[in-house]
Amino acid sequence: MSGDMLSFVLLSVSSIFIVINPLAATLLYVSLTEGMEEVQKRSVARVACWYALAVLLLFAIAGSLILQLFGITLEAFRIAGGLLLFGIGMEMVHAKTSRTKISATEKYESQDADDVGVMPLAIPMIAGPGAITTAIVLTNEATSSHPVGIAVVIGAILLAVGTTYLMLANSERIMRHVGQREYRAVNRLMGMMLIAIAVQFVITGIKAAFPILVGVGL
Repeated sequence: MSGDMLSFVLLSVSSIFIVINPLAATLLYVSLTEGMEEVQKRSVARVACWYALAVLLLFAIAGSLILQLFGITLEAFRIAGGLLLFGIGMEMVHAKTSRTKISATEKYESQDADDVGVMPLAIPMIAGPGAITTAIVLTNEATSSHPVGIAVVIGAILLAVGTTYLMLANSERIMRHVGQREYRAVNRLMGMMLIAIAVQFVITGIKAAFPILVGVGL
């Protein structure tokens, strides 16, 4: 595996994992399924991950067509996505649940919902704007730079959603060992990494949109 391809694999896996944030999804899942029977909990976890997977794969595969439909360039989307991920990363650094994923109102209203797996757990908690943006940007970068890059992005999505499902299915065991202090520490570390990835997205987008700036050392 070449150095560029290895770097793309690491970027795809790390960025998708961080923005999906299986640990945060697990904490929300525990809150939403409190009082449910074990069979119901498993059903919620399964539905949430299937819907999230379908959404992310749809945008990963057809993202470029969607951008073309609305007349949006990849450079513009990459810069906008970088800014969005930067905001999510900043909230993670400050140990907050991102408002782009789920609001307090959505969490409250979902308590009486028949199926919390789809909303808000699958969308927007797991397959939120940040994850969708990351999938589209990575897929378009793979199309232009790496022959098998799309398979790498799809594999990273499958791995991240699969890991999320395993964590949801074993949430009670995980919560015995993960307190709020540990969660905040991990969240801040992941937030810093996400901020760095977001800044790189913006730099790459600006370079592609304004190639003249490359000559002045951007």
